[in-house]
Amino acid sequence: MGIIQKQAIKSSIFLLIGFCIGGINILLLFPKLINLEINGLTRALIDVATVLSVLATLGTKSIVYKFYPYYQSNLNKKNNDLAAITGLVSLIGFVIICIGGYIFKDFITRKLGKSPLFADNFFLVYPFTFLLLAFTWMESFAWALKKTVESNFLKETLVRILTTILILFAWYKVVNTQQFINFFSILYIMPCIILFVILKKTGEWNFTLTISKVTRRFKKKMIAFSFFVMGAAFLNIASRTMDSFVIIGVKGLASTAVFLLASYLATLMELPMRSIISIATPVISESWKEKNYGNIFSVYKKSTITLLVAAVFIFSLVMLNVNNLSVFLGKSYFEIPAIVFIMGIAKIVDLGTGVNGQIIATSSNWKFDFYTNVFLTLLAFPLNFYLITRLGIIGGAYATLVSTFLYNLVRYIFIYKKYGWQPYGFAHAKIIFVSTLIFIIVYAVPFIINIYADTIFRTILFASLFVPAILRMNVSDELNLTANKMLKKVRLRK
Repeated sequence: MGIIQKQAIKSSIFLLIGFCIGGINILLLFPKLINLEINGLTRALIDVATVLSVLATLGTKSIVYKFYPYYQSNLNKKNNDLAAITGLVSLIGFVIICIGGYIFKDFITRKLGKSPLFADNFFLVYPFTFLLLAFTWMESFAWALKKTVESNFLKETLVRILTTILILFAWYKVVNTQQFINFFSILYIMPCIILFVILKKTGEWNFTLTISKVTRRFKKKMIAFSFFVMGAAFLNIASRTMDSFVIIGVKGLASTAVFLLASYLATLMELPMRSIISIATPVISESWKEKNYGNIFSVYKKSTITLLVAAVFIFSLVMLNVNNLSVFLGKSYFEIPAIVFIMGIAKIVDLGTGVNGQIIATSSNWKFDFYTNVFLTLLAFPLNFYLITRLGIIGGAYATLVSTFLYNLVRYIFIYKKYGWQPYGFAHAKIIFVSTLIFIIVYAVPFIINIYADTIFRTILFASLFVPAILRMNVSDELNLTANKMLKKVRLRK
């Protein structure tokens, strides 16, 4: 995991900065400067565009991950037609999405009866989808070319900086409400242009209309693979955003905004996972090609430990301070602590299973990825609809917990039965026990002065107890090695 470790650290820095900026946007600026309905509309645009962009790729993103090593090793740069083929297919997918949207426009707007503002601005989904699709397509090549640091900065940091600027423009009346929404739908223009330039400068990303021998050799496998993976990816994204769609249709945009904020707090736990997945995916894919099964299991086992440590650390910090946040935001956000707790447990389950999805998706058993996502979707939709209509937005959190647990359990059992890989041991139990104990100790500390002082104190106290405890237990050689390197750099600077 040498290359993964080095790039993961760099990517995590940009991801952390991006999440901090995103936290300011979602936790402070949006609730205080933008009304609940407009706030909910931005979430609706993001969720719908995300689902449609995945569908529009027609599976080309995963084709790049799986087959790029074959193109790279069998063709020279000028004859590599993978970029041209996947780009054309993605464009065709977007055209199909536009035609479908036009045909079913009336049906869609009727279903958005509880959210008339979204219905009135539904046309903005298309530019958002196109730009997100273009970025996702280029991002897949950035990952394959080991440009994950750059792509993560653009997606996770720059987009959030642009969002902050846009919010402030709206607050200071530089743009009106409609202009704010319009500009929000084209946030990805600048990241797309920059990533395009980065890829072209590598000299390894070219376009040719000549069909290569690799394409002719693998075309049948690529077509079958793309449709299965596209279906799996679409179902996975759809199931994970199902709660938002049901809330939009049943409860309206104001409730969606509250759920958005709670979801963001839980999503903070995904920070290290996004970095590790972007770097581990091509490594795992190449290991399958070379039949280096030991390396795949090593990545699998180490990812479960690293991500579990990160998950419980972030979850604990969020839960220690979420009540203070709820007080700061006001009565409209009173449900946030309970929602965050339930969704946080779901994230711990998800991250604690490591890169299981990437192992399955890049293996010869990639069809199982599709089947598990069908299972997840069939489970998530009725659960969300039933629980949200009866319990309100907290029902979406319960639905996420149940579906996430069962989904990952099925994947864990499959990998164990198929390959005999069981990544868990005593180290995982120690992480859970120690983090729970430290959380209880910090939580028991009486309230200090005000919400700001209390938040700072609890955060510092938990971190100062948790980090040394994890390092002394030596649950991960990678974590200890990284910590030692950071300490050496600090000492040298002194």
